[in-house]
Amino acid sequence: MEVSDLGAGPRPDAAARPAEAGLTRLVVPAPAKVNLFLHVTGRRADGYHTLESLFALIDWADTIALDVRDDGAIVRANALPGVPEDDDLTLRAARALRTHSGTRLGVTIAVEKSLPMGAGLGGGSSDAASVLLALNRLWALRLPRDELAAIGQSLGADVPFFVGGGPAVARGTGEAL
Repeated sequence: MEVSDLGAGPRPDAAARPAEAGLTRLVVPAPAKVNLFLHVTGRRADGYHTLESLFALIDWADTIALDVRDDGAIVRANALPGVPEDDDLTLRAARALRTHSGTRLGVTIAVEKSLPMGAGLGGGSSDAASVLLALNRLWALRLPRDELAAIGQSLGADVPFFVGGGPAVARGTGEAL
């Protein structure tokens, strides 16, 4: 299943809605990105640089497996070396979506890392976006992509790009697409 197939539509009552049509497991890619060009356009008072860049997805990805839980718990199935649970963007994304939607469902998340951490490929942001998109479907939330992107923005500047799923010119700290 392609991440882009995790569609949107009207928002149902998410608090009591079961997983979509009995769907309880998804395995999705979390692709890397490259900057086809990058111009640093300034520096903000908070230390972040402003930029203009062209982001594009590439065919190299982490793999994320998500299993719905009825008990509302959000847990990771495997530890990520050097990433404490409190810093795990996949767990933070799932918690943010659960809070935003009001669902009572939970998820077990397994991440198979292929992308090197800290390499500028957006691996953690892509993992978070893939979780948002997959859980939108698994939890049958039917939230539009712009709403998912807004949730993702609170997790990192690159997350909205990965929610969008296609090439994009990025400005600001990367949040304006």
